[in-house]
Amino acid sequence: MIYDVIVVGGGIAGLMAAIEAKSSTNKVAVLTKGNLFKSNSSLASGGINAVLNKNNSDEIDKHTYDTYKSSFGLGDKKAISYMCHKAPKIMQKLVEYGVEFDKDENKRIAQRSFGGGSSKRTCFVGDKTGSAIMQVLIKKAKSLGITFLVNNFVLNITSLDNRVSGVVVIRRFDSSVMVYPAKSVVLAGGGYAGIYRGFSTNAQDNCGDMIAIALRAGLNIKDMEFVQFHPTGLDKSSYLVSEAARGEGGYLVNSDGKRFVDELSTRDVVSRAIIKEIEKGKDVFIDLRHLSEEHIQTKLPSLYKTAYTQAGIDITKELLRVKPLAHYSMGGIEANMTKTKMRGLYVCGECAVNGVHGANRLGGNSLLDGAVFGELAGKNARNFSMNKEYLPIDYNRVVQDQKMVDFIFDKESTKNFNSMRITMGKTMFEYAGIHRSEASLTKAFDYLKYLRRESLTLHCIDKSRQNNVELIAILELRNALEVSEAVVLGALKREESRGAHSRDDYLSADDQYKKSILINELKKGYFKVWYEDSGFTQIIRKFFTNQ
Repeated sequence: MIYDVIVVGGGIAGLMAAIEAKSSTNKVAVLTKGNLFKSNSSLASGGINAVLNKNNSDEIDKHTYDTYKSSFGLGDKKAISYMCHKAPKIMQKLVEYGVEFDKDENKRIAQRSFGGGSSKRTCFVGDKTGSAIMQVLIKKAKSLGITFLVNNFVLNITSLDNRVSGVVVIRRFDSSVMVYPAKSVVLAGGGYAGIYRGFSTNAQDNCGDMIAIALRAGLNIKDMEFVQFHPTGLDKSSYLVSEAARGEGGYLVNSDGKRFVDELSTRDVVSRAIIKEIEKGKDVFIDLRHLSEEHIQTKLPSLYKTAYTQAGIDITKELLRVKPLAHYSMGGIEANMTKTKMRGLYVCGECAVNGVHGANRLGGNSLLDGAVFGELAGKNARNFSMNKEYLPIDYNRVVQDQKMVDFIFDKESTKNFNSMRITMGKTMFEYAGIHRSEASLTKAFDYLKYLRRESLTLHCIDKSRQNNVELIAILELRNALEVSEAVVLGALKREESRGAHSRDDYLSADDQYKKSILINELKKGYFKVWYEDSGFTQIIRKFFTNQ
């Protein structure tokens, strides 16, 4: 089957892109790795930032300022302004689609405080905002006749003369390699915080597939060293305790019962404060006991239930132990307002760097980023595909991918890929996590290099090609290792502390490094790492990414 536009990823960015790309005459498909309802967007519980009155320029300016401030000087002011000014219209569109946001006593959309925000601007649906939005967008996409190609693992994109021509996938139910031709493609397949397996709110399959695909296609990736650690995950299960809990008035206390940080500071500040308490040998808890049971069950119903089922804690009466966990990746594929340097290829959501987060994302901006730039990517992809012909597919690429899959099936393996994935996650957290130094990052890189070599010798124990989970796990591990190397190299290059990147051997920010780091994989395992040009050279670079 051929399509005018293929969107890879079924989160808020991907669905918004598909909806905007669809016209009455074209064919649009959403391609997902697994179940349609499984995405990080569905787990984004806290809310979505927006000034609701498009004419309230003062509040929009505050939103813009807060976002840029949180980026620690690496945000693109043009992109940030675009997102914040688009927010009221995006909210109106979501309401028109059918999202039922919580209302205040005046029947207006309610808004709560969120970390780093100077005003109450976070709109919500209890503490399950992402899930509520996703259900509405899926229904909307289906009503428009968008095709859903679920359980397809994307291996690579194909191109001709620097124009995208399609995507190569593994069809999971029979492990066959297929190609879907397309006039334009949108990558919206999520971030890479899952590389910190065991220390992340993300599922392990959020391993940076899109970034690895981009590297293999010769594209640049950007800001990879910046990974946001959410301050509050459940101590045992890594379930995300939403910032909504602190936005509704929850306290953070240590085992002495003392508050030690402003709970609504930015996430990097709160996470480091919690780690400092833990390193002193103290436990850290979120305390909601001063809030009424009615308030908790109304505003935080999911947390109330999950705390009881996963930790056996009644949060109306007891403290809930928490710890920081890798949550969101600010880095990703270099883009200029969703456009890449490959014609017809657009990126949005967590896999993309469209310039709005920089060194640290403002809480409540992830869903907004996905919605705003998903919409823009969809429009760009639709416009590009109009009056275009399909390009020939380079089937040498497809044959190479089929041979790789056959190789993984054909031989025997004595190595445990799951153990490798677990040790990779532990290594990343211990040596390239909240605290980093040249010594720790070098240890991480050396071990990742070893694991990457070993990953090429992995084979499926189960030789059945029907829904083979081992095959996908091996390929995810390879992608995760490729992305992890890029994270560590970016962190080594940045000899300062800035935003979510904290170096123990360079404790403060240095103005000479107030610019992004770009990475390109020249050939497998060999990376070029450099600071982004400023001034005239950067303008020229952006000119050539305009399509």
